[in-house]
Amino acid sequence: MTSRRPDPARVAGLCRLACGARAGQVDDKGGPPSVTQPLGAATGGYGGAGRFVIKVFVTGGSGFVGSHVIEALRAGHEVRAMARSEASERAVEALGATAVRSSLDDVEAAHLAGCDAVVHAAAYVEDWGPEAAYERANVDGTRRLLAAAKAAGVRRFVHVSTNATMFDGTAMRDVDESRPYPARSPFPYARTKVAAERLVLEGNAPGFSTVALRPCFVWGPRDNTVLPTLRRVVAQGGFAWMDGGRARISTTHVANLVAGITLALASRATGAYFVADEDDISVKEFFSGLAAAANLRLPNRSIPGVVARTAATALDLAWRGLGRTTPPPLTPMAADLSSRDMTVRTEKIRAELEWRPVVGRAEGLAELRECGA
Repeated sequence: MTSRRPDPARVAGLCRLACGARAGQVDDKGGPPSVTQPLGAATGGYGGAGRFVIKVFVTGGSGFVGSHVIEALRAGHEVRAMARSEASERAVEALGATAVRSSLDDVEAAHLAGCDAVVHAAAYVEDWGPEAAYERANVDGTRRLLAAAKAAGVRRFVHVSTNATMFDGTAMRDVDESRPYPARSPFPYARTKVAAERLVLEGNAPGFSTVALRPCFVWGPRDNTVLPTLRRVVAQGGFAWMDGGRARISTTHVANLVAGITLALASRATGAYFVADEDDISVKEFFSGLAAAANLRLPNRSIPGVVARTAATALDLAWRGLGRTTPPPLTPMAADLSSRDMTVRTEKIRAELEWRPVVGRAEGLAELRECGA
């Protein structure tokens, strides 16, 4: 598939419609908002020669997804990025954003002053850790950011959620947005991302529109989760397929997620949307492709999924009982997500935001090989 990365000029024009009009204003045909009083006119957003610029505040900008968001937006907009440390400041500024020294623990309206929109990509995404760490970053941090954004007069809030919000410990096949939240989420990450997504969607109000995107197994250049974990497990000699890697999953190349983020930023659509690559794929085929791109050799040994999940639960209980702070060799989250079908449908985002994948899996893997994965 030929790459069709988000076009900054088109994003700028769409954002003018999304963020530029008075809240709730539509034309008499029920079409896009009338841009009679764009935000740029009031906040200095016109950059000359009719060029329209909005100010976007990005969290997680020094991380995987956030860094790609900055790169996609920097050509057409003014991007400010949360930076928790000097290292984060250097990272986001190297990407083209203005660093704003703050964190999810202390962000307030002053940090977002003058911003029109927020892209919230920061989260605690480890597959194992203390419940309090997930709660603090994913729930308390999101609540604090929402309050700061509202107080600062931000009009659009785009939240990077996850398909794990729908996981209840059983197989998920062809799930769409009509599926309700599970009565119980089995992992701290999933539980706190459900809580965060609820906060975001319930925060939608006149003049402050919110939307959540749910990617799946995000991968691509600068991945700091999927491929690094695969490298570590292989290096430790602990890699084994579960049920031969037969489980089918949806995945999301980071460029396809960023395409969704830019369209969501430029839209007044609300609610949640799944974002995934063109087709689902087996766990074995997906991880084999990543491994090949990274010059990793994966062993062929396999264990039954039920054995892996049982062992992971026992290890989790033992590790927590002993008060250990490093993850066990196999976590319940890793065992479940590697041995259960988890596929989603993307008709909603295609129909309502006119989103399409911009990078195919073969193209994405070739890109990883070229950049040394």
